[in-house]
Amino acid sequence: MSRAARGGTILAVCLTALTLSPACVAAQELEPRAFSALPVGANFAGAAYSYSWGRVLFDPTVPITDAEGKLNAATLAYGRTFAIGGVQALATGSLPYVWGSFSGKLGEVDSTITRCGVGDLRAKLSVNLFGSPALTPQAFARTPARPVVAGASLTIAAPTGQYYPEKLINVGTHRWAFKPEAGISWNWRRKWYAEIYGGVWFFTANTSFYPGASRREQDPVLSLQGHVSYTFARRSWIALDGTRYAGGDTRVDDGPPSARLDNSRVGAVVAIGITDRQSIKAGYNFGASTRVGQSFRTVTAAYQVLWF
Repeated sequence: MSRAARGGTILAVCLTALTLSPACVAAQELEPRAFSALPVGANFAGAAYSYSWGRVLFDPTVPITDAEGKLNAATLAYGRTFAIGGVQALATGSLPYVWGSFSGKLGEVDSTITRCGVGDLRAKLSVNLFGSPALTPQAFARTPARPVVAGASLTIAAPTGQYYPEKLINVGTHRWAFKPEAGISWNWRRKWYAEIYGGVWFFTANTSFYPGASRREQDPVLSLQGHVSYTFARRSWIALDGTRYAGGDTRVDDGPPSARLDNSRVGAVVAIGITDRQSIKAGYNFGASTRVGQSFRTVTAAYQVLWF
């Protein structure tokens, strides 16, 4: 194998392990008001676009420099609130289309990889266990907000994304992922919200990893989120967000584990109600500290419509 080909292969392996892993993406999620009180019977549909760019940081023992990535994602989503045992529940689903490129240098050899395709489907069920009874829109409007809401959720990522075993880098992951999470929020006068969530991502093995018969496994990833938001107008609010995540060692067959993640991100989100049933949202977040993995900046724009 030529030096250039060898360099490209090593770079692709490292990018696969550290960059395209959904653990990195999932653990960086910043989602304010995930357990906020809502009336039952509400339907939500939306579309979002996000763009991420920045560096990829490797373990010091990996001889790769100037590694960068640029990722685009267009996502369609739907959600509905309903009652479970007298309390409010929310089910959501989303499907992204992803395209982007990664580049880096191994010694004097440059390599660039591009990919595009449908990503992995995500479904989430959230149940507000305390402080958010199941109320119709009419009852919800005349009921004072309770100051504390506590809930739990389960997110499932299904291996529906584009995947080719003979390729090192893919849009899909060819494995299942599950994230149980619990959270609590404090609401003061329906204006200020303070929230904290904690969860763990668990992953099944990818048994068709490159070149098609290898087994890739990943340890759980722990995540902790915190948010403070303020409602400044009807259906309009702004939030400051932070998250920290750790774990996620990966290994292929009987090889040694990769370096653990121990990173954090911060960001902000603003949501504007443009009509009684429509809203737009814009967000920005960045890696506040990154030991290994993505040190990306991400901007997001989204549109949502509500109906009963």
